[in-house]
Amino acid sequence: MLTGILAGLAAGALWGLVFVAPLMAPGVSAVDFTAGRFLSYGALSFVLMILFRKASWPTARQTVAACGLSLLGFTGYYLLLVFAIRDAGTEVPSLIIGTIPIWMMLLGRPAGLRMVTLLPGLLLTLSGLALMMKASSGLAVGGQAPVIFWRGVAFALASMLCWTAFGILNAAWLKKHPEVNATTWANWLGVATGLGALMLWLVAGSDIQVLRSQDGLIQAALLAVATGIGSAWLATILWNIASQRLSASLCGQLIVSETIFALVYAFIWKGQLPGLLQGLACVFFVAGILASIRAHR
Repeated sequence: MLTGILAGLAAGALWGLVFVAPLMAPGVSAVDFTAGRFLSYGALSFVLMILFRKASWPTARQTVAACGLSLLGFTGYYLLLVFAIRDAGTEVPSLIIGTIPIWMMLLGRPAGLRMVTLLPGLLLTLSGLALMMKASSGLAVGGQAPVIFWRGVAFALASMLCWTAFGILNAAWLKKHPEVNATTWANWLGVATGLGALMLWLVAGSDIQVLRSQDGLIQAALLAVATGIGSAWLATILWNIASQRLSASLCGQLIVSETIFALVYAFIWKGQLPGLLQGLACVFFVAGILASIRAHR
């Protein structure tokens, strides 16, 4: 259990880097940066599969599973989120996505675990979300037509459902197939995600001419490769380790660490201290994780 918890927290720490990395490359769009990260993940995974083909080449059924889960947890999830932010702004979709740990805790609860034991962790996480909502600004429609705004909310809800389904189904698949280790499964997901990233770029990315004219392209490319290896490939391996060893409900609670690390990285990069409400929200998030770990012992 300790190995799974540490792996889940480490995955959250690596995922948190994705939120600050675009700040280091402001001249490149979010879609282009994310497509580059996923393509790097897919390229590395493909090379590793070629080098170790006998040990890691998937069957047709495993390929279908990897493609489906990569669509839910990577490219499909992010594409819906991009559409949500386009129509409804940043804050409302972010808050909707922030409920993923709660849904995973509720839907992935082990059969022998009573709901009452999860209440402290749930209440602490909800309190943290409420404080983050209070600290956020610009939650209004922001000049968008109501139909467009609510379309964005629908996209955000679909995005949240995608990753929640991924978290639960990915854990179930790994537990059902213990013969597939965490690294092998991360590579299979990576190749599928790389193909999905290419489609994402073709649908929502910039033209080649536009990319060439963007400021800081080389730095952005290096960051995309670094986060593709660290925040996608390595983080997926760590998340798979956590999913194999922990229940989906506890894994869901550990996702909160992504928000905590993202805030810490952002404040370090900007050279600022968190506000009172943001600091209290992080305290509630940490307390919620600890309460959830205690409930699952």
